[in-house]
Amino acid sequence: QVQLVESGGGLVQAGGSLRLSCAASGRTFMSYVVGWFRRAPGQAREFVAGIKWAGGRTYYADSVAGRFTISRDNAKNTVYLQMNSLKPEDTAIYYCAAGPARGVVPGRQQSDYDYWGQGTQVTVSS
Repeated sequence: QVQLVESGGGLVQAGGSLRLSCAASGRTFMSYVVGWFRRAPGQAREFVAGIKWAGGRTYYADSVAGRFTISRDNAKNTVYLQMNSLKPEDTAIYYCAAGPARGVVPGRQQSDYDYWGQGTQVTVSS
């Protein structure tokens, strides 16, 4: 089993920055992908970014590419999401998730992930 705990959410003005953390524990993560999803009120949960633990291959949704950066710290079993140039439309609950690595790039579908954190709220004011 894998346990994931998100932190780092908060309230920030448009144009500001936040860094989210996803602390992982349990099984080895060498064969896993860790992704970030977000869910805004009244909307479906959508993929934001993902990273393969082995090799660090990353993939981003078009809506955040160039503004967000996903990274990992192997020693700390932690994945980060650095969010810059935040926009009000980035307001959502952000979840980290983990699942088996099945391809060259991280999966983009919720079904690609087996373990989920509880989420952390990000609010961007205009």
